[in-house]
Amino acid sequence: MSSLTDLAAELVSIDSVNPELVPGGAGEAEIARFVASWLEEAGLETEVQEIAPGRFNAVGIARGTGGGRSLLLNAHMDTVGVAAMEKPFEPRVEDGRLHGRGAYDMKASLAAIMLAGADAAQAELRGDVLVTAVCDEEVASIGSADVAERYRADAAIVSEPTEERLAVAHKGFAWLELETRGRAAHGSRPDLGEDAIARMGAVLRRLEELDEALGRRPPHPLLGVGSIHASTIEGGIELSTYPDRCSLRAERRSLPGETEKDVASEARELLGDLDGEARVTFFREPFEVAESEEIVRLVSANAGGPEVVGVPFWADSALLAAAGIPTVVYGPAGEGAHAAVEWVDVASAERCAAVYAAVARRFSA
Repeated sequence: MSSLTDLAAELVSIDSVNPELVPGGAGEAEIARFVASWLEEAGLETEVQEIAPGRFNAVGIARGTGGGRSLLLNAHMDTVGVAAMEKPFEPRVEDGRLHGRGAYDMKASLAAIMLAGADAAQAELRGDVLVTAVCDEEVASIGSADVAERYRADAAIVSEPTEERLAVAHKGFAWLELETRGRAAHGSRPDLGEDAIARMGAVLRRLEELDEALGRRPPHPLLGVGSIHASTIEGGIELSTYPDRCSLRAERRSLPGETEKDVASEARELLGDLDGEARVTFFREPFEVAESEEIVRLVSANAGGPEVVGVPFWADSALLAAAGIPTVVYGPAGEGAHAAVEWVDVASAERCAAVYAAVARRFSA
């Protein structure tokens, strides 16, 4: 069987840049075939699934003998782009650190769950262990959304890097689009023109006030407070014309208990009585799991009682939890997600692989 270092290095060497982030990105076709082939050789039932044109998941199932509980192990295959990186797909190990695009986010984690799946295939467990290597986590998570619809499991571990801390909560997010309307006219005719960009100023003031108000709310014990920020703004045609429209895009980071309806209401209030439109264009739920859930307790026990935390980033755990699967997030230490220098601590990833395998043997026995 491959060592974790060798397997993670092979995964890093496969370009899987998300094409929704970088036009012309390789996507997940090649890496999905590699993952499925490796898992099949390890004794799992495998399938490569085309989730959208050119976008693939690889799923392996270590079939149990029957009567046991199923455990789902999840990692994404796609990465962000490689601008400013030197030799991003030539993995190298220095001082116990594996370098390369995706080493930390999250191909070492993917290698770890593949090794745990291989262990389960040899363990003659009663329950199934599912290894789900998914596409598109870096954009819209269509891969894990499909997994959540297609498969049922009694518990799940999402292996996003957490520095070997036990993550039981993370924020959600929403993308908002707000538009103010004016009236186009020649710049010499203020009697006819109405400035949509100037009107957006009131929206920006309200947005800043909302962010301050969110910061004054009682904080979540692990996640702190919610937030909102302006992301992009666009409007106008040319210098001598009153702009008839201005579009603002913003992002809202939400806490457990805050719903899409709540966020949509906030967006409408930002617009006030101005002529325009406010809408939520994309929404992902926050995530929280009770520390009393068995999967949380098992990971904690087998990982030596790690620190329990909430993490600020969103992860596919929210989709699995929304499908009714008790889920926890636990993964290795490293640095450089989305950065020009990226590395994962190999020993940390090896410890995570051992935790995943031990939990599978206990949970699905």
